[in-house]
Amino acid sequence: MNVNNDLESDDDGDLVAESNVTDTGSGVTKKKKKKKKKKATSGTTTNGTVDELADKIDSKCKIDDSGHDPNGINDDDDDEEKEQTTGGQGAKKKRNRKKKSSTTAASTTVGKPLVQTDPPTVAIKDLFPDGNFPIGELMPACGIDENTSTYRTTSAEKRVMDETNIDWYNDFRCAAEAHRQTRKFMQSYIKPGMTMFEICEKLEETSRKLIGENGLDAGLAFPTGCSLNHCAAHYTPNGGDKTVLQYDDVCKIDFGTHINGRIIDCAFTLTFDPKYDELLKAVKDATNTGIKMAGIDVRLCDVGKAIQEVMESYELNIGGKTYPIKPIRNLNGHSIGSYRIHAGKTVPIVKGGEETKMEEGEVFAIETFGSTGRGHVADDMETSHYMKNYNVSHVPLRLAGSKQLLNVINQNFGTLAFCRRWLDRLGQTRYLMSLNDLCKKGIIDPYPPLCDIKGCYTAQYEHTIILRPTYKEVVSRGDDY
Repeated sequence: MNVNNDLESDDDGDLVAESNVTDTGSGVTKKKKKKKKKKATSGTTTNGTVDELADKIDSKCKIDDSGHDPNGINDDDDDEEKEQTTGGQGAKKKRNRKKKSSTTAASTTVGKPLVQTDPPTVAIKDLFPDGNFPIGELMPACGIDENTSTYRTTSAEKRVMDETNIDWYNDFRCAAEAHRQTRKFMQSYIKPGMTMFEICEKLEETSRKLIGENGLDAGLAFPTGCSLNHCAAHYTPNGGDKTVLQYDDVCKIDFGTHINGRIIDCAFTLTFDPKYDELLKAVKDATNTGIKMAGIDVRLCDVGKAIQEVMESYELNIGGKTYPIKPIRNLNGHSIGSYRIHAGKTVPIVKGGEETKMEEGEVFAIETFGSTGRGHVADDMETSHYMKNYNVSHVPLRLAGSKQLLNVINQNFGTLAFCRRWLDRLGQTRYLMSLNDLCKKGIIDPYPPLCDIKGCYTAQYEHTIILRPTYKEVVSRGDDY
């Protein structure tokens, strides 16, 4: 087959490509005229080249005449071809339309949001890729002062101030969501017969995944407390601890998460025997009372007085004997700072505390402890919790082991609390002498377990609150407590 292409000009000034196609075998001669904006290249081509050239010219004509993209899907008669095309070309267009549909479907599938696994393993930041994390419970910013609280929620100035802090609010909310999902899983996971070591390792493994652990930018804020019965706080198992959780134990689970140093400090009490229900109810009610009372310009001593009144209104009956439930007077809530779990202010849980006021923009851990014992704790048992002194200046060290251990602590924990299990996890060995040396020099502070009298039972509940310019946000609040 011979193909000759000639160019001639039409009346509109456009170039017209005239193709004389001669089939020497059949004697059939066909002529096609197509409009083209650009010059066609003369010369001898193959059959496929002519078809491709006709397709391109046809597409150009469609855009010019109808203003629609020829690759788009349109069922209107106006968008049909003005000139007859071959069967191969029609099939090609159908394939294009199907390809576009499948691409759209694939895009929809890719855009489908992630869901949490069971057990939870997906990082919270991946579940909320837009960075808008669940907001905690919103309450009046000024405690029981309704007039001032109403002003703050309606003031345009306060709302603007609130919006400027959205980034660090979201840090708290992300850490809080990781805490909620971790504790929800652990509440169903923990069973009598498990070792305390196993429980803490599983909780921390889950929490690390959900928080998206990343050096000092995101991770655990302090070791998991799992204090039992008369021990109220600061117990976590060291390596080799074989303590087993029993059915009639009262276990306080206290752990923290953080994003960029914004710490969530939140705790609950776990029991299996319903005989302790009244103890848990008393402490939970006292904590919620403290949260309700707390607010901007509220005196800390007023919060403590309200907590004590509620706590002491409960009693616990075990085996026919009635025990008054007492607040543990030397344990307190506290303010929280950046990378600093105890930022300076204490929130008492008994009357007669400081008259210092809470201030706008501050973050507090409102926690209460109830006991069937004396209502007073003292240091006891082997120390497991440690934390670098926030205000320590440079202290010269002579022991090479102390220098090396301090470097490990600075790189991995900074001013956040840690425990011996975490040093073991980092591959540190034979470090007790160096750790004691750092404690003696005041660089590291030890925090031994705090215990009431043996044979009594203690319980704890705790939440983190943000005193925003407009609202008080109980950022760690969940469906469980």
